[in-house]
Amino acid sequence: MNFNIFRATVLMAIFATLHINAAAQSVAVADSTAVADQAAAVIESQDSIAVLAADFKQVADGIAVDTAATITAETAADSLAIGNEAVKLIADSLAINSDALSLGVGKGTFKPTLYDLPYSLLEHRPNYKKLLYNTAALYAAGVLALGVLELLPENATAWNKEEIRNIPAAKRWWEHVKAGPVVDKDNWIFNYVLHPYGGAAYYMSARTQGFNAFWSFVYCFGVSTVFWEYGIEAVNEIPSAQDLILTPVVGSIIGEYFYKLKRHIVSNGYELFGSSLLGNIVVYIIDPVNEVLGHLYGNDVRRNASFGVSATPAGMQAALTITF
Repeated sequence: MNFNIFRATVLMAIFATLHINAAAQSVAVADSTAVADQAAAVIESQDSIAVLAADFKQVADGIAVDTAATITAETAADSLAIGNEAVKLIADSLAINSDALSLGVGKGTFKPTLYDLPYSLLEHRPNYKKLLYNTAALYAAGVLALGVLELLPENATAWNKEEIRNIPAAKRWWEHVKAGPVVDKDNWIFNYVLHPYGGAAYYMSARTQGFNAFWSFVYCFGVSTVFWEYGIEAVNEIPSAQDLILTPVVGSIIGEYFYKLKRHIVSNGYELFGSSLLGNIVVYIIDPVNEVLGHLYGNDVRRNASFGVSATPAGMQAALTITF
């Protein structure tokens, strides 16, 4: 662009000089003795001026193009700078501690659980696949428990041993379902300790797998009512009115307290009162299904705790909440 301006300046100087010469030659034409020669010179000078004028126009057009290109380039550069700033702002807003996003290289990608987020009754991030595994395990455990209970003395379970021996299981189940529910006379430890605890375990099976409080209660109700009272247990006894209430309702209330206790333990690296042994014993008691099966299909909560990520740091909580 600087060269074009220089070229234009030179051409303008030549152009002015030729104009002066043309004027001088026009005056000199008055000399009658050199009219023909002067006229030819004037014509030649005018032709040269026309050529230079064409060159000057070409240079001027080039300058205009260069100027427009420069303006366009500057505009593009400004837009690019603005774009870079916008990208940087977005990156800054989404940037979370890189240690939290790719913790433990070679140990697997960090996957947040409800235990990594602020406590909430409504937060819902369900893992249906793992809950299906939990349900299958509960069914197998229920069948096993039925077999164990049948071995207990009749006064422990109030099950009619003679009926069990002489009537087919399918027929017993149908007769019991039609007759229920009733207020049973089972041992108090079954009705008021084991059934609520079982309900809490059902509740935790769903809660730890990302279900909120409501859906964890629905799951607990379904397992305790359909799967146990009107399912497996109905083979040997009439569905119990107490169990239909205590297991899902009281069990879910206890289960939510179990969930809060486990959050506390997890946030301290699976330690309770500074003891890893005590912390692990307690979590196996309050969430047996997930902790046991976690050895088979992976335990994201335990893994994240081993990375040092917990629900305690407020900044981490906020970051994880908007990121995943």
